[in-house]
Amino acid sequence: MPTLLKANCLCLAVWAASVMLHKQAIAADAVTVYAAASLTNAMDELDAIYEKNNKTRIKTSYAGSSTLAKQIEAGAPADVFISADLQWMDYLQNRQRVAPADRINLLGNRLVLITPKAQPVRFSIDKRVVPGPLMQGKICTGNTISVPVGKYAKQTLSSLGWWDKLKTRLVETEDVRAALNFVARGECQFGIVYATDAAISKDVAVAAIFPENTHSAITYPVGLIRKNTDSMKFYKFLQSEQAKAVFKKYGFSVLQ
Repeated sequence: MPTLLKANCLCLAVWAASVMLHKQAIAADAVTVYAAASLTNAMDELDAIYEKNNKTRIKTSYAGSSTLAKQIEAGAPADVFISADLQWMDYLQNRQRVAPADRINLLGNRLVLITPKAQPVRFSIDKRVVPGPLMQGKICTGNTISVPVGKYAKQTLSSLGWWDKLKTRLVETEDVRAALNFVARGECQFGIVYATDAAISKDVAVAAIFPENTHSAITYPVGLIRKNTDSMKFYKFLQSEQAKAVFKKYGFSVLQ
């Protein structure tokens, strides 16, 4: 083989190796987080804080907890998972995707009834008596079988004795932010979402707060899916006083 050709081949091999090493270095210095949609604003702020203070990139994907858990089960490359309920973290634990020692209950929330801000309605929650306005429009919430906010909504409507009268009025969405946006645009007259979601939208108003004893405690567990130095460090950061302050800023209660 001519000397020049050998030299070119050697250079190409060195270049390819350097590219591969660079890609591996980037992958090693990134943490992939799968987080419930209701955490979008808080996590965006926390990601920015963490990246500023650490040489680690945080890549966060938001969706309904059920969607994210199924993706992780199928092999999606998540390092950290934050669910909006215990069921979907339990789902992954039962499939050996997260160990019992690598999860904690991090946050809490409240369930509220919202209306478009341009059409505000307020009333008290009275068990067994369905408020008249709820019988006159559509009610958006998450899917009542799989999406945590929808499951909490079904629990509270059932506990209040409203489920049978209102179930045909429900518009069930893929996550809580979709339900929030339908109400914000006036496409649903009411929505059942988390208090933290209502707080970040200038286009909705809270009509009522559902009693906590009408549904399971709204609990956000965080779990380590893939354990490495970077993911464990970020997992600990989410439990830090700095992170707690950000979560509280957006209206979450801190459990740890």
